[in-house]
Amino acid sequence: MTYVTGSFAKPVVTDPRTREAVSFLGGLISMRATWADTDGGFAVLEHNGERGYMSPLHLHEADEETFLVLEGTLRVEVGTDVHSVGEGGLALLPRGLAHGFVVTSPQARFLTLHTPAGFDRFVAEVGAATPPSGPAELTRIAAAHGVQIVGPPLLP
Repeated sequence: MTYVTGSFAKPVVTDPRTREAVSFLGGLISMRATWADTDGGFAVLEHNGERGYMSPLHLHEADEETFLVLEGTLRVEVGTDVHSVGEGGLALLPRGLAHGFVVTSPQARFLTLHTPAGFDRFVAEVGAATPPSGPAELTRIAAAHGVQIVGPPLLP
């Protein structure tokens, strides 16, 4: 089990204009709190995407992932279950369990919390390679950050 310990050394106060935003798998992710901000304790990412913005089925080897939907609706697949998560909805996904999401509303805005941090580094690397040259490159980058791609992108 992972706990956020509050071990980071300095306060961090930002607004969306001061944070890096990267293109990621067809959406835009704003890095709200990163590994560097929290000494690796956690990362908070804000996702903005249109209908069809999605991830492939994947699992995180080292971090839990929490989705908090601020606007719109996501279909979240986790294990063999499929859930519709709308505005105000929350999905808590443990490490090691295959999952994916797809935006099913015209647009969506949601936060993901990664405990501990690290997924933010994967997003930044993929964003720097936008777009990755193909599934093999995405799989390679993911593996280097403890993320296993285990299936194709979800259907919208």
